Amino acid sequence: MKEIQVNHVHTKEIVVDESMLACKVGSGIVSVYATPMMIAAMEGCAVECLNPFLEEGETSVGVMMNTTHDAATPAGMKVYVTAEITAVDRKKVSFKITAKDEKDTIGIAAHDRFIVNKEKFEAKAQAKLEK
Repeated sequence: MKEIQVNHVHTKEIVVDESMLACKVGSGIVSVYATPMMIAAMEGCAVECLNPFLEEGETSVGVMMNTTHDAATPAGMKVYVTAEITAVDRKKVSFKITAKDEKDTIGIAAHDRFIVNKEKFEAKAQAKLEK
């Protein structure tokens, strides 16, 4: 693991499409950006924010997400997700994440990830099948 920069920021842009609507993913019956899809975009942005600091063979896994979804976004609108590293405690990295559409802040999150060895982590999970 390289030295991780607190306050490092990464932003990604997505366009909400029909496949991301609550009525399509099973999280409601309304035709607006689904909360689970927003959370996935937030987590993905945090992953991308942290990736430059990882060594070969390392990855990160999410362990906590505390999220609000504060405004509805229709299909066709852009969403900008920004993740900022707020703290590092050994292999635990904390983030503040904000999602905004073209009109409003639509969600905020506090998120923690742990840096792990990808091969060992996956082997431990696969070992559950052997019992």
